Amino acid sequence: MMHIDNIPSTPGKFKMEKSPYNRLRMHFSLAKLTFWSFVFLGLIFVFFYRSPASSSSVSSDLSRRSLRTSSYGGPAWEKRIKASAKVRSRNGISVLVTGAAGFVGTHVSVALKRRGDGVLGLDNFNDYYDPSLKRARQALLERTGVYVVEGDINDATLLKKLFDIVPFTHVMHLAAQAGVRYAMENPGSYVHSNIAGLVNVLEICKSVNPQPAIVWASSSSVYGLNTKVPFSEKDRTDQPASLYAATKKAGEEIAHTYNHIYGLSLTGLRFFTVYGPWGRPDMAYFFFTRDILKGKSIPIFEAANHGTVARDFTYIDDIVKGCLAALDTAEKSTGSGGKKKGAAQLRVFNLGNTSPVPVSDLVSILERLLKVKAKRLVMKLPRNGDVPFTHANISSAHKELGYKPTTDLQTGLKKFVRWYLNYYGNGKKSAQ
Repeated sequence: MMHIDNIPSTPGKFKMEKSPYNRLRMHFSLAKLTFWSFVFLGLIFVFFYRSPASSSSVSSDLSRRSLRTSSYGGPAWEKRIKASAKVRSRNGISVLVTGAAGFVGTHVSVALKRRGDGVLGLDNFNDYYDPSLKRARQALLERTGVYVVEGDINDATLLKKLFDIVPFTHVMHLAAQAGVRYAMENPGSYVHSNIAGLVNVLEICKSVNPQPAIVWASSSSVYGLNTKVPFSEKDRTDQPASLYAATKKAGEEIAHTYNHIYGLSLTGLRFFTVYGPWGRPDMAYFFFTRDILKGKSIPIFEAANHGTVARDFTYIDDIVKGCLAALDTAEKSTGSGGKKKGAAQLRVFNLGNTSPVPVSDLVSILERLLKVKAKRLVMKLPRNGDVPFTHANISSAHKELGYKPTTDLQTGLKKFVRWYLNYYGNGKKSAQ
């Protein structure tokens, strides 16, 4: 085969020499190309369909991320949905909350319901972390009057059905594959939920009439390797440090597209290290608490040159206030029947605490609250997508949403530890 450097830059002036040697070489090259094509296809087949590691990963992904929609339909089912989504206050809104059995989803759903808004939850109860915790949150929501439909955001038929039953004025889209490190184990789940799932939700929203206003969860992870602090919404976000961050950044670009083409009102919220009662077991403050109580060593990461790793820890109640303010200030979408009628609102806000705290200080606070000395294992920050620090500039959220966090880490962790000891029984109950 010819090397690319041997091809003239001006087309039309190159002629292949018609010697027998060249014809022989061409036949040989075609045969070799055919051979290596079959080898390549064979490797793809082996990798995706025969490799034990891959098939176990794929089966795990399917069990975790399949369209786990429970059987739905019927008068009783629709009655529960309508009752849950019924607005009970004069100026209330009706909200579909995706990821309702998640950490933030549960708190937001309860807050909306308590002020008289109509709320319907949607969650697929996957096993990224202990599903029993999600079921316990579901029970809490049921007691509050929020019905959670068990289904997947990629199930277009289900989403259409829900909008047929209830003309939601707003969507609070919180369903996502979370976690920075897990992306190295199961990258497909991030694409499935954070990109394909988001697109499916937006597809449904742009097609219904009236179109709902949408508030959705982006992430502080989009700032990636940015070194300018505090992080502002105007800063560059084109250097993601993890696949999770890349999918969230992709989500922001997708949101821009649907706003531009279809007139969807979209508000993205960049959460900064949310913590508190009913939190996620994969978060450091959560598994530090578990391991301190069990007498296990906990990893304390340090940045390059023994630098400090710090996070802008934000208490869940402050995040909820920001979410509700985003819903309340969201303007109506301007499209109808999938067609844009005019310019629509497009916003992105940081929701953080503005006070980064070294992770070592977090551990010290937990030691005092638990009355147990932690076994610290200091190690270098691994190259797994984690960044050395996060720090939110919230001036935009303060101006537009009235957002003002009021809970410091000491106060917030005290509330979390009280909940943890009550829920897990001082570590006696498994906290997987």
